[in-house]
Amino acid sequence: MHYEGKIYRPWPEAESLLIQTTLGCTHNKCTFCNMFRDKRFRIRELEDIYQDIEEAKSTNVPFKSLFLVDGNVLALKTAFLLKILQKIRSSLPTCRKISLYAGLNDFRRKSVEELKELRAAGLTMAYTGLESGDPAILEAIKKRLTPDQAIEGMAKAKTAGIAVLVSFILGIGGKARSKEHIAQTTKLLNIMKPEELAPMALTIQPGTELAQQVESGAFIQATPLQILEEEKYLLENLQGFETLYWGDHGNNIVSSRGRLPTSQKQFLRKINQAITTHPVIRQEILHTNEW
Repeated sequence: MHYEGKIYRPWPEAESLLIQTTLGCTHNKCTFCNMFRDKRFRIRELEDIYQDIEEAKSTNVPFKSLFLVDGNVLALKTAFLLKILQKIRSSLPTCRKISLYAGLNDFRRKSVEELKELRAAGLTMAYTGLESGDPAILEAIKKRLTPDQAIEGMAKAKTAGIAVLVSFILGIGGKARSKEHIAQTTKLLNIMKPEELAPMALTIQPGTELAQQVESGAFIQATPLQILEEEKYLLENLQGFETLYWGDHGNNIVSSRGRLPTSQKQFLRKINQAITTHPVIRQEILHTNEW
């Protein structure tokens, strides 16, 4: 395999084969993120991608899942992506799950027909960062996404049959907009109804614009208690749609993974218990690990 720079993949893809398809992110301006600051967006040569797929084939490992890195790979032209997917299907026939990072705007910018072609060629899932449903927060973090655009992108993915894991960030509204953040995010998720959902506690990444805002006092971090109360509100107000809940990110205060709404009350009990007994609630900020 040939990789350039730091390589990131979602934690549910821990056992997947990683094939680098792009370098960096087409947007790369979010205030909280430093994942691709060391790279300018670039598309790898198709022959180099093919070579990595052939190398994986030569191992004779029956790979069951594959993840295309780096950033929003779905931003690539459909014809280019189709060639990659077709090569994977022909070279790695045991691979039944192919996924990638995608922005909701990447879904929105493709036609449903294009997305259906990608699904037919083997693309089964996309991971996308919503971060918040609050328009004020989306603007503040420079996400370049609106709630209406998120709804449109998700609707196209559903029509095409591509499953989407939506992640969002507990605490991204800071101390001041914690309630607005979680109320608007929950409202939006109830409209979008993603197949999978992953809340992650905010991590202040060194060198980011958000880290500078924390240092200057322009951004006051939500307390651990507020972060727990955000997840409590979420679990109390999600409206019964079927989703796989990945609440077990390493930086979360409480770890929960399972299907909703089946496990919703169980997860809520865990959050309520943490609110009353977890020692972290006595801290002013949540200390988390860098990505």
